[in-house]
Formats: sequence, C-alpha cells, structure tokens
Amino acid sequence: MKIALPSDAMVVLVGIAGSGKSTFARAHFAPTEILSSDAFRAVVADDEADQAASEDAFALLHVALALRLRRARLAVVDATNVEEWGRRQLLDIANRTQRPSVAIVLDIPVAVCLARLTSRGIRPVPPHAVRRQQRDLRRSLAGLLEEGFSAIYAIDSPEAAATVHVERIAPVSAARDVMSRRNRARRDDARSSNRHRNA
Repeated sequence: MKIALPSDAMVVLVGIAGSGKSTFARAHFAPTEILSSDAFRAVVADDEADQAASEDAFALLHVALALRLRRARLAVVDATNVEEWGRRQLLDIANRTQRPSVAIVLDIPVAVCLARLTSRGIRPVPPHAVRRQQRDLRRSLAGLLEEGFSAIYAIDSPEAAATVHVERIAPVSAARDVMSRRNRARRDDARSSNRHRNA
C-alpha cells in the first residue's frame, strides 16, 4: 500500500493499544514529526503509562501540534484516537491552521493486540480497556470521512502494515500554486498566439 501525505499535513494514527501505532510511526516518520501521547505523559509525570496525566499530556500535545502545523511541518499524532470527540479536537487545530488532515487506521485484530500487550510485561493495558477501545474504533470507522479527514488509509493486518510505503507530496497550497502558474502560462501562450494570427 502506498500512502501519499502532503508535507504540511496532520497525520492522525487511529488504533487500539497494541495495534502497532508507535512502531509504524518510528518506521515511517522522523522522531521530530511524531507527537506521542505516551511521550507527553512522560514529560508531565515521568511515567508514560500514567493515565492520570492524560489531560495535561494532551494539552501539551495540542500546543505542539498547532505550532508545527502553523510552520507547515508534518505532524503525526501517535495516540489511540478511537473516540470521535478526541479526533474532533485535532481536526479543529488542523482547520484553524488550514492544513490537510489524514487518518491512518491500524485496524489490527484484537487478539493480536492483546498478545502484543501481554508480551510487553510491564503494566500492560487491561484487556477490558482494549476491548472498549475496539468497540469505539468499530463505531468510528464508517464516519471518518464525514468528520472532515481529507484522506483515510486502513491497514487491517500486521502483514499489510509491513508493506506500507509512505510518500511525501507537495503541500496542497503549493500544488495549487503550480497549477495556477501553469494555467497563467497557457493563457499567455494563447494570447500570444492570437496576437500573431491577428497581426
């Protein structure tokens, strides 16, 4: 699968715990491009698993996201993002900064995710929380386009995730500028041709 991303986009990874979001992010994006909720929990509480720190962690994440998008830098939000209200906050930031938003959904079977979490050993996410995330994800899938994402890519297995190729493309505004210049050049050529015919 090829994923085409404008170089100024907000990329929202969507998937339950253990679906491989952080692994996917590290494989395809620079460390400076990745805004991880776990990393921001560690910043505010010295513990990336401290769920009590989530509100403060996401407050920092949202600030960093807005700053990167304002500078037209790609920003990848590495969090579960399985609930519509959380995605709406991210989309609001992208809309305010007039940047495109792309969702990459890692819809990996829950049994695979639970096995991965168990193998981590240290304070794994409880299975009931993972299954709740899965239910939230299932409810979300049908309506992602209506939420306002400009593109959505779905990955449904670890094998599919391993074949993904991420390609950077020009920002939408830059692409429009190129087309505008080409259209102006065509108009100028047409005018010049008409002047020669009428001379």
